Amino acid sequence: MKKIISIFSLLLIIISGANAGSIKVVTTTMDMKSITEMIGGNKVSVQTIATGYQNPHFVDPKPSYIISLSNADLFVTVGLDLETGWSPQLLSSSRNSKIQKGSPGYVDASEGVGLLQVPSSVNRGEGDIHIYGNPHYWLDPLNGKVIARNIASGLERIDPANKDFYEANLHAFFAKIDLKLKEWDAKMAPFKGSKIIAYHNEWVYFERRFGLQIVDFMEPKPGIPPSPSQLVKVIKEVTANKIKVIISSPYFTTSSSDVVAKQTGVKELTLATSVGAFSSIKNYFDLFDYDVDQLTAVLK
Repeated sequence: MKKIISIFSLLLIIISGANAGSIKVVTTTMDMKSITEMIGGNKVSVQTIATGYQNPHFVDPKPSYIISLSNADLFVTVGLDLETGWSPQLLSSSRNSKIQKGSPGYVDASEGVGLLQVPSSVNRGEGDIHIYGNPHYWLDPLNGKVIARNIASGLERIDPANKDFYEANLHAFFAKIDLKLKEWDAKMAPFKGSKIIAYHNEWVYFERRFGLQIVDFMEPKPGIPPSPSQLVKVIKEVTANKIKVIISSPYFTTSSSDVVAKQTGVKELTLATSVGAFSSIKNYFDLFDYDVDQLTAVLK
């Protein structure tokens, strides 16, 4: 009898293991993956397409991505036009009706976000202009709440039986954002108004949240490599404004920043734009812990 009970218990464990993470989710970025895992808990298994150290504008489509999407129950995208060069093609090729735009399994995480830098007109001569607004909105931790709400709603559409579970995780996520934001704000408060240079225009939400002032970019226009005349301009601005730091991302070269640093003594700092950009950044909260700690150490 004991042997039968043991076998039965083992079967229950196997069955529960098979059911755990039974909702298959594919996200476009690691940030969306991290938040989905926190809201979905053991009800979801999540795969992502872009890595944390990869420029999310440029991802090479692979057959394996199509296979993952064809089996997915939920698809989570940053949206706007961040992934426009690769995501729509992958989604269409998956032939999975459950996750196409407008379907219950499609989540646009940008819905409800207060967007910045929405252009009144589009002139491609101005570089890579985002027609819907700056898409790097997850770099404001308060927008993480909007993202989480959208993901929770998506999970509840396809798995209404576990709505209470997702709502409980959502509110726990909200509470942790509020708690951590107090910590990050306290660390950044002494440096409010600090002038900095950025390589690319992807920090506007982070800049606004923490009271920084990005006075110029290494790129003369978004997506246009730094030119000699732009380097001269930046060197003058660094000197005139006593700027302490140039911030960039792991996927940009530092060669132009190296020139400015050599001429002025300004510090170069590679921050994380996504979860997984560096090995220590395991989740969405780690992302801001890392960036705030790195930035405050240099601004001191």
